[in-house]
Amino acid sequence: MRKLIFIGALLCTIAIRGHAQQVQADSVKNMSLQDCINYAYTHQDTVLNAALDIKTAEYKVKEVLATGLPQINGSANFQDYLKIPAQPVEASEFDPQAPAGKIVPVSFALRYSSTLAANASQMIFSPSFFVGLQASKTYKELSQRSYTRSKIEANVNVSKAYYQVLVSNEQITLLDANIKQLQQQLNETIQENKQGLVEKIDVDRLTVQYNNLVTSRENTLRLLVLNYQLLKFQMGMPITTYVVLTDKLESIKLDSLSDQSIADTSFYRNRIEYGLLETNQRLNELDLKNKKAAFLPTFTANGNLSTAFYSNSFGGLYTYNYPFSYVGVTLNIPIFDGGQRNNQLRESRVTIMKSENDMANLKNAISLQASSASISYINSLKTLDIQKQNRALAEEVFHVSRVKYQQGVGSSIEVTQAETDLVNADNQYIQSLYNALISKISLDQAYGRIK
Repeated sequence: MRKLIFIGALLCTIAIRGHAQQVQADSVKNMSLQDCINYAYTHQDTVLNAALDIKTAEYKVKEVLATGLPQINGSANFQDYLKIPAQPVEASEFDPQAPAGKIVPVSFALRYSSTLAANASQMIFSPSFFVGLQASKTYKELSQRSYTRSKIEANVNVSKAYYQVLVSNEQITLLDANIKQLQQQLNETIQENKQGLVEKIDVDRLTVQYNNLVTSRENTLRLLVLNYQLLKFQMGMPITTYVVLTDKLESIKLDSLSDQSIADTSFYRNRIEYGLLETNQRLNELDLKNKKAAFLPTFTANGNLSTAFYSNSFGGLYTYNYPFSYVGVTLNIPIFDGGQRNNQLRESRVTIMKSENDMANLKNAISLQASSASISYINSLKTLDIQKQNRALAEEVFHVSRVKYQQGVGSSIEVTQAETDLVNADNQYIQSLYNALISKISLDQAYGRIK
């Protein structure tokens, strides 16, 4: 018996020390649930990438805005005619005495040429530019809402992981209490067996129960280490950091569902998923507007300032220059493209109709999700309340059966069964407690209360 107790304690110590060896003593952090959520907002990879998407959207707005500003480009050109092109002409045009019909090659180019130029253009009127500017700003709004969605998901995941750790700690506390009282009972039964007051089978029966409880505690300890690591993973924290949770289960309020929440029929607008679809709908409408703008003309001003150099010798190429320049305007009027713009317009209208259907479907899905979450939360609260009562009753039955056994009016089987019922009641209470906490998170998420 002492060897079993020693082995159980040794295994528990190894599990705890094994976890402690993974962390550094100087990286201990005391964190509440809100601390963990705030940490995830600034360290979780998905949230960080969503924040970077906002930066990308800001640069996209500036990129579109830049297309409406003057565009200036420079160019430089150099050519070396290894074989100077020639134009065939009649020799009589240059020499009246040449035979009629004689053809001679004449070159009008010099071997070396170079051109330096600066081109400038300015958009004067372009409907697509203004639509594109609106779309880029709406795209920025979409990225901001995506960032909010990432934060909500991080909040939910961290909260679930945090509660899992708290529930696991509570489970270990209950197991410790059961192990302590069962160990006391086992020691008393061993002494009674030595005195011939009880049979050996009573000792064996309690030993089996004790071993099962010790094994369950060891398994829970190992799962607790994993739960801590999962919490830190959801936070974006290195799993080698040692975290101490400061919130307690008794401080968590599991309030009853208010009638006001059920009566609110417009809560779906609080959901970030619906806001994302609304923003996508505006982008689709702007895309349709852009397709319509393609039917309108565009007006652009442009200018050029250039200078050219020519020579038959490379050394004298830049001796003389021949400048030229121009300014002008360009009016582009769409006339006929074989029906491409019309079909693109029809495609955009179909896309808008599909997004309207998606919004209607999401609205119904959110209502269904909220109803399901409400029912699950109410059921979990009822179940938790019943399991609390059952656990109290099981504990009372165990103490009564133990007193009866000690007074000689009860059997060891009755005590063993009462102990088994108490362990089962503890397990069901722990499970119902976790279900109530998770259903509370799901309820808040369904009604859009998590921001």
